[in-house]
Amino acid sequence: MHIHQLFDLTGKTAIITGGGRGLGEQMAEGLAEAGANLVLCSRKIDACEQVANRLREEHGIKAVAFSCDVTNAEDVEAVVEETIDQFGQIDILINNSGATWGAQTLEMPVEAFQKVMNVNVTGTFLMSQKVGAQMVKQKSGKIINISSVAGLGGADPRFMETIGYNASKGAVITMTKDLAVKWGQHNIQVNALAPGFFPTKMSKVVLEQGGDFILDRTPLGRFGSEEDLKGAALFLASGASNYITGDVIVVDGGMHASC
Repeated sequence: MHIHQLFDLTGKTAIITGGGRGLGEQMAEGLAEAGANLVLCSRKIDACEQVANRLREEHGIKAVAFSCDVTNAEDVEAVVEETIDQFGQIDILINNSGATWGAQTLEMPVEAFQKVMNVNVTGTFLMSQKVGAQMVKQKSGKIINISSVAGLGGADPRFMETIGYNASKGAVITMTKDLAVKWGQHNIQVNALAPGFFPTKMSKVVLEQGGDFILDRTPLGRFGSEEDLKGAALFLASGASNYITGDVIVVDGGMHASC
């Protein structure tokens, strides 16, 4: 197969949760550029609709937006069923919706901890379970879970006091590996991306408080850009990664290597 074919997603259908802004929008654009049809969903449907409209116009693909709370099993099932009704199959799932909460560990409200775990872990499980059922029927599929460098180990409290977020992203990595082992027999590849620090709404406070600390420990000396995640997402979504499953690609400018 020619290298261009390995990365071509023409005719493929991808669901991206949290696809209306930030890293979700960046990955949606990358898959659209490769020819994929898109289903963008989040609780804030307006943002998803704006991105879907733009990508349809710019790339000539099919793109739709749905409202979805990933912690609600009925919402998740509705998105999956509507996607199958409109596109016939689901080739790619990117579990990108996420939440965080900043507080010193001894002061972290248990309700906040549970909320973060519910969105980041339970939401990833529910989407993977419902989409996975369709992929098992198809005998093919790509699931990409969005973890974080915060899930690779402990975070220095001088720049990151987010125990719930860190714990949830570590759980996402373990879930990724477990799903890869269980579903490999069905030709489903399950991998994770662990982004470093990208300027987004979610990371704003961390970058304001600890940006210099982070940059000092990042070999490439900068934060992630609007294009730095697109290639890695496309790789894991495409045929180029057909023999890779249960793995984690870290996209952090080398910060994890210097710690």
